[in-house]
Amino acid sequence: MLTYVQGPAARRYIALALFLLLAVALWHGFASNRLRLSSSSSSTQSWPSSSSSSSSASSPPSHGDIPYIPSTIDWSKAKIFHPPNSISPLPSGKPKTLPRVQARPASDGKSSKNSKNSISKARKEAVRKAFVKSWNAYKQYAWGKDELMPLSGKGKTTFSGWSAQLVDALDSLWIMGLKDDFYHAVKEVAKINWSKYDGGPINVFEVTIRYLGGLLSAYDLSQEKVLLKKAIELGDVLYMAFDTPNRLPTHWLNYENAKNGETTGDSSISGAASGSLCVEFTRLSQITGDPKYYDATERVKQFFYQYQNQTRAPGLWPWDMNFRTGKIVDGFFTFGAGADSQYEYLAKMHALLGGLDPEYVEMTTRALDAGRDLLLFKPMTPQDDDILMSGNYDATATQRESTGQMQHLTCFVGGMYALAGKLVERKDYVDLAARLTAGCVWGYDSFPTNIMPESTELVKCEKMDAPCPYKKDLYPSVGSNKLPGGLLRVESPRYLLRPEGIESVFYMWRVTGDTVWRDAAWRMWEGIVKEAETELAFASLVDVTVRGGAKEDAMETFWLAETTKYFYLTFEDESVINLDEWVFNTEAHPLKRPAGS
Repeated sequence: MLTYVQGPAARRYIALALFLLLAVALWHGFASNRLRLSSSSSSTQSWPSSSSSSSSASSPPSHGDIPYIPSTIDWSKAKIFHPPNSISPLPSGKPKTLPRVQARPASDGKSSKNSKNSISKARKEAVRKAFVKSWNAYKQYAWGKDELMPLSGKGKTTFSGWSAQLVDALDSLWIMGLKDDFYHAVKEVAKINWSKYDGGPINVFEVTIRYLGGLLSAYDLSQEKVLLKKAIELGDVLYMAFDTPNRLPTHWLNYENAKNGETTGDSSISGAASGSLCVEFTRLSQITGDPKYYDATERVKQFFYQYQNQTRAPGLWPWDMNFRTGKIVDGFFTFGAGADSQYEYLAKMHALLGGLDPEYVEMTTRALDAGRDLLLFKPMTPQDDDILMSGNYDATATQRESTGQMQHLTCFVGGMYALAGKLVERKDYVDLAARLTAGCVWGYDSFPTNIMPESTELVKCEKMDAPCPYKKDLYPSVGSNKLPGGLLRVESPRYLLRPEGIESVFYMWRVTGDTVWRDAAWRMWEGIVKEAETELAFASLVDVTVRGGAKEDAMETFWLAETTKYFYLTFEDESVINLDEWVFNTEAHPLKRPAGS
């Protein structure tokens, strides 16, 4: 029998019951969040809680009312079939005071009416205008898709269908002061379901650098909690890539295999795919206080540390490794595609850990010394320019190759040597960085479009630090077929809106304060805009050896995540994303360095 209570008393009882239910729900939510988002205050490190003080615009109040929609699978509760025997904690102790990276922490304080300052401001705004144009086109024609197709005005899926461009551009929006667009994007990010994806297995490397790196950077800048929640969700997904018999990760994560304990390390995996996860996973552990993410990539580091001096080129790791057996036998070495960010992350981890892991300094100097001796070369040019380029080394070859390949991808090497040189106090590295970056600027300046192609072949000089006469008679094809002097051939004439050239120019500007690098950046920017701009946005180029050539219907997400950001920051005040306070992941997402380092 049911008894109904009517009148004012009934309303009071109902109100009281609703209040109690709400209180219980709030308490459970609070307790869950405390466990899920445990702060780093529980550890002994002075890891940063982050702030947006380096933003180019004042920070608006927090948008804590953004609805958070969790993914349909909570991967933090998934069964681990090959659990680690123990979890390595983050290095303990007070972060060390590392040598200063930037030539100066901010502008020289002169009036904004100063002609140089006015020019830099105008150039910065020109870059921002191009970014806004590209972003608006993405919003209108490809919102929620991974990439914009800048010719047809469509969107496409390239990285699992989780709005890659949207996540990849978050920190750029914040840095350029586009806060309304930032929060509009965050509302979409809060809905992403990491448990539902388009296409085949998850590309662990690409998802880590673009998505996880983008989320963590945007959180470090804005402190928006929903971004951290989504980063933790994704981190738990990616953590499953390490659930292999020897805890060495796979490049391609299959969800069904992960659920059934069938994930194994790859029999063939590149150094970049396996060694470029540590910055993002370490930062996630620093923020959350959960060491499992750091532990996962620390095991990969220990593998690299153990074998670094046992390869066919001691100090370097080959392009291809076997993670299933845990063996390294290949003999091809490069700083280029497939290896690049493995080396880039060594010095960056030294900075991110506040100098508390000396093994990263050892690995950095071993690698960069070996790279100097085996990979870097001076190209033969008509004016015998004092420049360097980064090529390849085949340990199985019977003699030194007389020609060298120069990939646009390897233009990051100048920035890598510059940053490492400052952090480990090796002036010779900074000197090499200047010559390497000048080599890429030369590559841009040499072509009629003022854009460097994807891949070229040049003649290697016998020595890096000696005169190198231009022997065109020995190499009849040099400079022929309307190629710039010094080039044997253009292997791939494309330009994919890549950031590596401006990346190193940005580092050299911040490290030296020499305006020659800003001037070089502007020449590069003018060439790119003239050739790549479309009615809607900007597009990849088919052939940069001719002016006004055909365009591809593609705009990679790194155009808004990296290329425009590096150009913008080159002309922005040096206090914005100061390299003594931030470290970039390989997708140009700035992450906060520990306080005091």
